[in-house]
Amino acid sequence: MNLNKINYLDKTISWIHDKLNGKQFLIFSGIAVGASAGLAAVILKLFVHFIRKYVLEGYLLTFDYKYIYLLMPLLGIGLTVFITNRFFSGNLFRGTIPILYAIAKKGSILPFGQIYSHIITSGITVGFGGSAGLESPIVSTGAAIGSNFGQRYKLTYKEKTLLLAAGAAGGIAGAFNAPIAGFLFALEVLIVDINITAIIPLLIAAASGTLISKIILEENILLYFRLIQPFDYHNVPYYILLGLLAGFVSLYHVVLFEKVEHYFSKITSGVKRCLYGGLALAALLALFPSLFGEGYDSIKSLAEMKPTALFKDSILSPFIGNQYLLLLLITITFLLKAFAVGITLGSGGNGGNFAPSLFIGAYLGFIFANVLILLGFNNVPFINLTLVAMAGILSGIFHAPLTAIFLIAEITGGYDLIIPLMIVSSVSFVVVKYFHPESIEVKKLKQQGAIVSGDKDMSLLGRINIRNLIEKDFEVIEPEEKLRMIIEHIKHSKRNRFPVLDKKGNLKGIIYVDSIKEEMFNPDLYDTIIAKELMVKPIAKIWIEDDIFSIMKKYDESGQWDLPVVENERYLGFLSKSIILSKYRNELLSSF
Repeated sequence: MNLNKINYLDKTISWIHDKLNGKQFLIFSGIAVGASAGLAAVILKLFVHFIRKYVLEGYLLTFDYKYIYLLMPLLGIGLTVFITNRFFSGNLFRGTIPILYAIAKKGSILPFGQIYSHIITSGITVGFGGSAGLESPIVSTGAAIGSNFGQRYKLTYKEKTLLLAAGAAGGIAGAFNAPIAGFLFALEVLIVDINITAIIPLLIAAASGTLISKIILEENILLYFRLIQPFDYHNVPYYILLGLLAGFVSLYHVVLFEKVEHYFSKITSGVKRCLYGGLALAALLALFPSLFGEGYDSIKSLAEMKPTALFKDSILSPFIGNQYLLLLLITITFLLKAFAVGITLGSGGNGGNFAPSLFIGAYLGFIFANVLILLGFNNVPFINLTLVAMAGILSGIFHAPLTAIFLIAEITGGYDLIIPLMIVSSVSFVVVKYFHPESIEVKKLKQQGAIVSGDKDMSLLGRINIRNLIEKDFEVIEPEEKLRMIIEHIKHSKRNRFPVLDKKGNLKGIIYVDSIKEEMFNPDLYDTIIAKELMVKPIAKIWIEDDIFSIMKKYDESGQWDLPVVENERYLGFLSKSIILSKYRNELLSSF
C-alpha cells in the first residue's frame, strides 16, 4: 500500500469521525480494528504456512529430512534474535504483560512497531519449528492496532482501552474462527471494567476478525475438529477427574516454564543463549518430533486416533513395539512441552503459551482416556476427553475458563460438549486458583508495580503512577548547616518540612518547622546548633519501587499524610496522600 492510498484511507476515516457521534464512531472503530486484527492473524498464519510448505518442505528438508529439520528451530531463533536486535532495539514486548501494563500505567498506549514486529518474529520462530504458539503474538498485534487507531483519532483513555481489547478479540477470533472466544478473551484477560456500551464494539470486532479469517484461510490451516461423540451424563465422573488432572498439569507447566525461561535469562551472551536453546530443542525433537512448532497437526492426529503418527520421524520409532511404550512416550512428550516452550522463548524466540496449552490438553485427554480403557472401563468417550482436556489446561494456565469453554466449543463445530467443557474448565480453574491465586501475567505485573484486577477500585489505584505525583519543590538542607541558615530556608519556603541530605543526595532526616519553634526564637542558638541535631528520622519512607497498595498501607500505619520518596536511599521528593486520593477521584470520574 503506497503513501497516497494510506493518506486517502486516513482522510476517509477522519471524515467518518467528523460525521458520526462518539458511540457510532466507536462501533465503526470496532469493525475497522477487528477486521485489521483478523487480517493480521491471517497474514501470520499464512506466513508460517509458507515457511513450512515452501521453505522447509519445498527446499531445505529435501536434502536430508531426518537431520536438517532438527536444526531449523536454531535457525528460526537465531533469525528472530538478529531481527529483534537489528530492527526493534532488542525489545519485543512479548505476551499480554506489556498490554496489561499499558492499560494500567501507560494510558493504553502501545508502540506502533508492535503492529508488525510480532508477525515477523513469531512467524519466523514458529515457522522454523520453535515450540511455541502464535496466538499471544496475534493478541499483541491486535492490541497494538487498536491502541494506535485510538491514538491517531484522539480517543479517550477508556476508548483506547476498548479498542486495544477489540484488537485482541479480533486477533483471537481470526486465529481460530471463534468470535465468542475472542470476545470472552478480551473480557477475562484484558478488560477489568465493562459496561453495555463497550460490549457492542467488542462483539463486532470479534465478528469482523472471524469473517476475514473465514474468507481467506483454508480449513486445513486452522485448528478444527468434526469428530464428536454424544455427551452421556454417566461419564460425568470421568470429566471431574480429568478436570482435577488438568489443574495439576497446568500448575506443573506454569512452574516449569517459568524456571526454564528464567534459567536462560541468566545467560548473559545472546549468542550462547540462542545456540544452547537451539541445540537443546534439536535434542528434544530428535526424540519427540511432535514438539516441532505449534503442534496442531499432532493434536489432530490424536483426535483422529492416529497416535503412531507422532513418532514417525523419531529416532525412537523402531523401538516402539507395544501400546504401553507408546502411551509412556506420549506422556513424556506433553510433560516436556513446558521445557520446549521455555527453551524457545528463553533463548530469544517469540511466541506464547496458548497453542502449547491446547497441545498439552489434547495429549493429557488422550492418555487419560487410554488409561481408563486399560483399567477396564467401558464406553469411555475417547475423542471427547481428548478435546475437553484442552479447555482444562487453557483455563488453568490463563485463568480464563470462559474463553476455554467457548473456544473448544467453537472449534469443534457446536455446543454438544458444553457440559463436559464447563465441568473440566471449572474444576481445573478452581485447582489452579487454590495454589496460584494469580496468573503468571498478574504476578509479574505486580512485581512491576501495576495492578489489573476485577475489583474496579484496585484497578484504578493500580493505574496511578507515583513518579508523576512526587513533589520536588522542597528546600534542601545539609546536615552541617547552622540554625541561622535553616531559618533563611524557612523564610523563603511555603513548606513546613525540610529534607536533610548528605553530599550524595541521601536522605538523612527531616526538619519540621513545628518541632523547632522553641529553637527558632532563641538567637543564642543560631550559630551553635546544626541541622543534624534538629532533624528527626522519617517515620516511614516510600521506596520508588513500592506498589500503590503498600504505599497506602504506610500512610495508614504511620499516621502521616506526606512521606519522603527514596530510590536506593537517594531522596527524590515527597508524596502526598491527598494528591493520590485526588488522582484516584479523577480516574474514577473518567472511568464512567
